[in-house]
Amino acid sequence: MKKTTIAVLFGGKSSEYEISLSSVTSVLKNLNSQKYEILKIGITKDGNFYFYEGSIENIENNTWFSKERTKSITFSCNKKEHGFYFLESGSFVHVDIVFPVLHGQNGEDGRLQGLLELAGLPYVGCNMMSSSLCMDKFLAHQLVEKEGILVPKSYAFTKKEDRKTIFHQVKHLKYPLFVKPLKGGSSIGITLVYQKEDLIDAINFACLYDDYFLIEEKIEGIEVGCAILGNDEPLIGEVDEIELNSSFYDTLEKYNVQTSKVHLPARITEVEREKIKNTALKIYRILRCSGFARVDLFYTKEKQIYLNEVNTIPGFTEHSRYPNMLKYIGISYQQILEKLIQLGLEK
Repeated sequence: MKKTTIAVLFGGKSSEYEISLSSVTSVLKNLNSQKYEILKIGITKDGNFYFYEGSIENIENNTWFSKERTKSITFSCNKKEHGFYFLESGSFVHVDIVFPVLHGQNGEDGRLQGLLELAGLPYVGCNMMSSSLCMDKFLAHQLVEKEGILVPKSYAFTKKEDRKTIFHQVKHLKYPLFVKPLKGGSSIGITLVYQKEDLIDAINFACLYDDYFLIEEKIEGIEVGCAILGNDEPLIGEVDEIELNSSFYDTLEKYNVQTSKVHLPARITEVEREKIKNTALKIYRILRCSGFARVDLFYTKEKQIYLNEVNTIPGFTEHSRYPNMLKYIGISYQQILEKLIQLGLEK
């Protein structure tokens, strides 16, 4: 039986480059090599694509790139070809499906998805439009709010916008306020601001990661998440809850878990969890998601549900929140990978 050829992409020109290396290590270790021909495609921090022939361990410790182990490639945009060329030799490699394991800008924001769509290559995950919408936190909030879902009060600005104008526009927002890069993930570039005097520094910090930023009211409630897997008839994992002992779930806590704790299932009633699942699925459909996504929400003491954000390529190690929510309902990590590939080939 002929193997399906999968090009697994990792790295990327993104502040979340290292997070991608952790995620892809688990993916590569769990893909069925008896069933799939696995091609490892690394993208450097400066955005160059390379075919990588070394070990998974070198990816894990970020020593994968070397002249001896890599060859420069480019994907063909000729839809009849379905694959990539080696730039030096000109030889061609056929690909059946692409599995992007990339986080943040240039991997999760629709740019890569657009390239693959132009090339006619099937791929795992949300399409270009959905990826772009979900990455833009402000537009995503506006769309779901029109459908009756609650979102935090917020404003979006460009980094060049006059600071006095910004202060005037947000003066009625209640502190504390989050200042966030508009397009980003893993809480990178985010500051929780408690007073006006600290707003400028927070804005400047966010602008290191994006040309646009968001100023948003903090919702007082618990942070919950929902893993969704599927296209037309998605599966929904169990709802989890982040118990925080710090001001918010920042990058350090997400990947080192020093003071926070993840509860699975969330410490609320089954009826409340079902309500959260239904809201998450509605958001998934409003934003035209497919394949998979993790929908992050806030749940308040008043039993109100607010959208936080949608991650179209969530953290994907074997111990990450997304696979654990599905594992709780009986779907193993390996089964998630199989399903994702199947869903990608169906589109």
